[in-house]
Amino acid sequence: MRSILIGTVLLSIATAYYIYLPLPSTISDPWKLMFVDALNRGMMKLSFVAHDLGLTSPFGLVKYCLAWADVKSIESSATVRVTEASFGGVEALVFESAAAGQEQSLKRSVVYFHGGGWTVGSTKMEPYYLHCMTMAEELDAVVISVEYRLAPDARFPDQYNDVFQASKHILTPEVLGRYSIDPKRVAVSGDSAGGNLAAAVAQQMALDSSIPIKFKVQALVYPVLQALDFNTPSYQQNAHIPILYRSFVARFWLEYLNGDQKLVPALLANNHTALDQGQDIAVAKAKTDWTKLLPVAFQKNYKPMVPLHGDPKLLEKLPGLLDVRASPLLAETEVLKAVPPAYIMTCEHDVLRDDGLMYATRLKEARVNVTVDHYEDGFHGCLGFASGPFEFSVGRRSLGNYIRWLKENL
Repeated sequence: MRSILIGTVLLSIATAYYIYLPLPSTISDPWKLMFVDALNRGMMKLSFVAHDLGLTSPFGLVKYCLAWADVKSIESSATVRVTEASFGGVEALVFESAAAGQEQSLKRSVVYFHGGGWTVGSTKMEPYYLHCMTMAEELDAVVISVEYRLAPDARFPDQYNDVFQASKHILTPEVLGRYSIDPKRVAVSGDSAGGNLAAAVAQQMALDSSIPIKFKVQALVYPVLQALDFNTPSYQQNAHIPILYRSFVARFWLEYLNGDQKLVPALLANNHTALDQGQDIAVAKAKTDWTKLLPVAFQKNYKPMVPLHGDPKLLEKLPGLLDVRASPLLAETEVLKAVPPAYIMTCEHDVLRDDGLMYATRLKEARVNVTVDHYEDGFHGCLGFASGPFEFSVGRRSLGNYIRWLKENL
């Protein structure tokens, strides 16, 4: 009995040691976040070990585990009708408010791209499924959640091409008419990697003269918008803050751009943007210069990391680093002038905070109307914790404000 008791105590101590993380006092529900992160961190590390052993792709085990969070069947509710559809050859789920298609009045619509580092996640993953259900109901709208392909089966620009083709097909009189959607009230939105895709699609749609119907607004939730600087103040400040660690972002980028995972240290050291990397990099870096684009309050006492010498072959290995379809923050000012008004959500305790804030600055400089919704107690992914057993206060507030902005501007 004594051995069992001692073993139990030691196991409890070891578990508590693994779960505990020193977190900022301002972060939402810290103990709950520690528990969620312990599960996420363990899953990630096991997946990386499995990859190192040659058993699966870097996020293969993560993808398998997250599949258990998918809804078991597509079911409509009393207020929202859910159906499966295909747009431009890309699968999607359509969430229609109960009145959609039953009245003469046309509905607003949101085309949504889920997050997951272009590698994991799904329209059927419960947080996204419930998120779209809530949007459709509260906005009395038609929400179309696009099921784009994921790495490693698809690499850049496949994910971008999927969401662009789907969006292009959705914005046709035939599809809009089928779902009783008002062509003047369609938004594009997404979170994290989905926010990246939404920003890229908004840019291309605005420029494509073959598409007469345009998005009215874009709503970007903690978007990832560049891969040139992994040492912005938010990357430095939040490198080890749940749920998205700095090293995880580099790994996701390499999966998306079909790069070798061994390049993670080089990316984190900014070796791809060293001073000896050439004129193309110098021009691109000017569009991600946080010393000029970031409000002073967010710069704090952090210093830029600009190595003198880098790996001259990095850009050959990762040409997508300079492609605006992968990094919307690199768009020319003339392109930005054409995009629709934007809502950008950022979180203080998120490595991607500065991507969103810098994009907001560039859009404002291009005279685009921008609303920045910043959460001092927020962390990456918080919108997905608006309900359920892992509900966070910042999750409820952020989802409510995001939907409120769409209701007022769409």
